[in-house]
Amino acid sequence: MNRGPVLVKLGGSLVTDKLDREVVRFEVLARLASELRAAREAGCPPVVLAHGSGSFGHAAAAGTPLGDRGRRGLGGDIEALGLAAARTQDAAARLHRSVIGALLDAGVTPFSLAPSSFVWRTDGLLTCGVLDPLLGALDLGLVPVGYGDVVVDGDAGATICSTEELLELWATGLGSVGRPVGEALWLGVTDGLLDAAGRSIPRIGEGEIAEAMRVAGGSAGVDVTGGMHLRVEAAWSLARRGVTSWIVDGRRPGALLEALTGEPRGTRVCSERARGGEQSRP
Repeated sequence: MNRGPVLVKLGGSLVTDKLDREVVRFEVLARLASELRAAREAGCPPVVLAHGSGSFGHAAAAGTPLGDRGRRGLGGDIEALGLAAARTQDAAARLHRSVIGALLDAGVTPFSLAPSSFVWRTDGLLTCGVLDPLLGALDLGLVPVGYGDVVVDGDAGATICSTEELLELWATGLGSVGRPVGEALWLGVTDGLLDAAGRSIPRIGEGEIAEAMRVAGGSAGVDVTGGMHLRVEAAWSLARRGVTSWIVDGRRPGALLEALTGEPRGTRVCSERARGGEQSRP
């Protein structure tokens, strides 16, 4: 594996029950945290972790102006938007505390980073205002942990910064300071990306991306950011910059440990046309 930082997303459907509001899968979180500790003890590359909002943030935003992905400008009821932003941010942060707690219980040293404090959106584009806390955490040997959050939007007042968008921002920032990301791991509740017949797609490259985007759906339960479709989109964006992604079944015991220390199983997303060629494991 390239020794640059590895981006790891724990999907909201993996760490919560998205069919039941605000239910944390504590046993799954504990297992994943233990696997991360074991991988670090085995000498895996530095990890930058983030998690989805699952049945917390998505449920809070659904049915409100904040959850309307087609919304442009402030419009409508500003008071309702502000209330939705506050409640959604609070819900996302409560799940985040459970994730941080599970990591601490497993002996991992997390460093919490709330996107609302350093990310904003203008003209539809996200900006990461400061990278120093992320870099400082990595230098201390900590595991930076972000999550999907509500951010200030110069045009729409407030919008959601998805975990995928956050990880793309961090990948860009790390590359700009000479610490390029090695790989990205996306852990969810399917065996990679499934085709129309329900079979796992082993690889997505230039020849497969159009079909992959066609079959990638949303998420089970409430979702206001795009589910698997957004994940494939983000993975392909990284692939075009030379970062290989793996979409992994996080329900399988040992999957995270295996992905960080050996060869992942799941759907590999990579681009042969990326500048400098595809990054690969030795």
